[in-house]
Amino acid sequence: MGNTTPAAAIVSVLCHVDPQLTVGVGANLPTDKLAHKVAVVRKAIEVNQPDSNDGIDVLAKVGGFDLGGMAGVMIGAASAGVPVVLDGFLSYAAALIAIQIAPNARPYLISSHRSAEYGAGVALNNLGLKPYLDMEMRLGEGSGAAMAFPIIDAACVMANQMGTLAGSNIELPV
Repeated sequence: MGNTTPAAAIVSVLCHVDPQLTVGVGANLPTDKLAHKVAVVRKAIEVNQPDSNDGIDVLAKVGGFDLGGMAGVMIGAASAGVPVVLDGFLSYAAALIAIQIAPNARPYLISSHRSAEYGAGVALNNLGLKPYLDMEMRLGEGSGAAMAFPIIDAACVMANQMGTLAGSNIELPV
């Protein structure tokens, strides 16, 4: 069990769902060990009692330094008006922390792809994000973000440079 374990705990707490809906196999956990991982996440939540209304409390009690760092970058980027491209389940958990701490960060979050990790749908739905891609990838590692950047670039060009019918003196038949 690695860093998807605290991510699943964060998603469970902040989305108010049972770990059965957020815990997945991560980076190749044998499926016969999945029930144990669910039990570990449940126990961590039960023992630590994170306050779902306090992102810092959730992070301190069931999160990790990596997720806290990611959440901090998201908050900092949003405060500077810079969008953040999410890539994978860990980034979704960090984004949930970020918007719990700084709700105004939400519009700056872009989901590159839908992770195959089990809790991804729960997190993305709670974030209100629709990913550009769904390639059934389980590891974040930036690969989904790298593939989403050309789509994001194209959308920016279209929004900022594409002409309109009126601006091009084109009349449509009535």
